[in-house]
Amino acid sequence: MSQLSSEQPLPGIEAHPGSGHYGVFDHGAQVWAWQPDGAAHPVLWLSSASAFEPGKPIRGGIPICFPWFGPGLNHDRTPPHGFVRTVSWARAKVHETHHALHVDYEIDQRVTGDQRFFPAPYQARLSVTFAASHLEVSLRVENHDDEPFTFEEALHTYLAVSDVRSVTIDGLDGARYLDKVAGDELFDNEQSGPLALTGPTDRVYMHSEEVSVDDPGFQRRLVLSTSGSANMVVWNPWAEAAASIADIGEGEWTGFVCVEAANAYADAVTLLPGEHWTMTQRIAVGS
Repeated sequence: MSQLSSEQPLPGIEAHPGSGHYGVFDHGAQVWAWQPDGAAHPVLWLSSASAFEPGKPIRGGIPICFPWFGPGLNHDRTPPHGFVRTVSWARAKVHETHHALHVDYEIDQRVTGDQRFFPAPYQARLSVTFAASHLEVSLRVENHDDEPFTFEEALHTYLAVSDVRSVTIDGLDGARYLDKVAGDELFDNEQSGPLALTGPTDRVYMHSEEVSVDDPGFQRRLVLSTSGSANMVVWNPWAEAAASIADIGEGEWTGFVCVEAANAYADAVTLLPGEHWTMTQRIAVGS
């Protein structure tokens, strides 16, 4: 495996195992590329209009949402999805084995500074395993405060698809969900059968089991499994909303669907002093 420290467009780790491609930026500890050796298409989507600049979020890959989801539990927190995705994390460890590349990152309040909505001392660690068989991303949060604190989190995974209008998501049947497009405040909907996206979609499911994204155009099935999460979020803005998002390239909204492990709303995590919590999402490619 050819592994190297990359500086373009931002510092990070990048590798090319055979015809494959692995990539993670120090900025936000954001995984941005996973394509197994021999795979015909990337598994992660990255916008051509992403801003690769300090202080700005990157559109695509797997942004880390922490310590709140969206505008937070009280709908008043900024920036959206928290403050750790727009700063560089400390690269703690890079370890290569015959079959995989492992990269660990760390961040704490010494890096992110005083935060009005989250003043508590904390440490977060992101652990990434790139392999031909799977991509695994784990977020561990530790409470270094003398008091309990509560946080939301998500691994905001942008999956590359041939056309979001033709894929189906299996495994959510019977799960209750909150429909943010409809302005719901409660998880008062229930999924029936596979999910086919037919318009703007922003749903938070009460679901922690395996799901699969079936993509006839790419002739593949992406299988996502999680641990430590209570929610599964599915999102695509569709044409009209995507046109108003500056960092989504023209027409590129058809090429992704976000399917992400999360702990949000009533499933936010509360940690006592000295406790920790780990949430993991694993992606594998089937046919």
